[in-house]
Amino acid sequence: MDYHDVLRKISIYTIPVLFAVTLHEVAHGWMARSFGDRTAELLGRLSLNPLRHIDPLGTLLVPGILLAVGAPLFGWAKPVPVVTSVLPRPRLALIMVALAGPLANITMAFVWLGVLVAVLSVWSGHMLDNWLERMAQAGILVNVLLAVFNLLPIPPLDGGRVVAGALPTRWGALFERLSPFGMLIVLALVVTGQFGWLLNPAYRATDHVISALLRPLG
Repeated sequence: MDYHDVLRKISIYTIPVLFAVTLHEVAHGWMARSFGDRTAELLGRLSLNPLRHIDPLGTLLVPGILLAVGAPLFGWAKPVPVVTSVLPRPRLALIMVALAGPLANITMAFVWLGVLVAVLSVWSGHMLDNWLERMAQAGILVNVLLAVFNLLPIPPLDGGRVVAGALPTRWGALFERLSPFGMLIVLALVVTGQFGWLLNPAYRATDHVISALLRPLG
């Protein structure tokens, strides 16, 4: 293992990953509050402080290992507590709260794209410019992959919650019972190599779009 390369990747990816998972979770809480659920707010989980959202396994260990071995990057933070069942329109709230996280990541991907364009517009060839360029590219990729990952129709991922909210009440409740096994399903996809098969198209498409947009600036 090339430890110098691993440390370089960590320096590039740490900020994008922390912002990606933090704003993803905060977006869930903000949307829940807009529907009348103040659970996350009362527990202090609407904070932009990453320390309030870090999961040692999903935010640090798993992404770190994947970076080291060159596998598709994914991870998770501590889920923001949401209680949509007591709201006036629980199924709509469940869907909108679930979608808020991936939408926040897509928005952040465009923000990082703006950062990348700005860096290349004032490019001086300095080492700092190169580092910021790579960090911006990492921010785009991390947020796109996180959005795609979370939209997989597997509970308790956001895509699974969208499916549960869209199904008739009885079927939705049965579908959500798969939640305790959701991460086992994800791990099985990783072990069997299917996880890369699912995320690699998004990775390649994003990389192609970045290259096409920035070619005139290069």
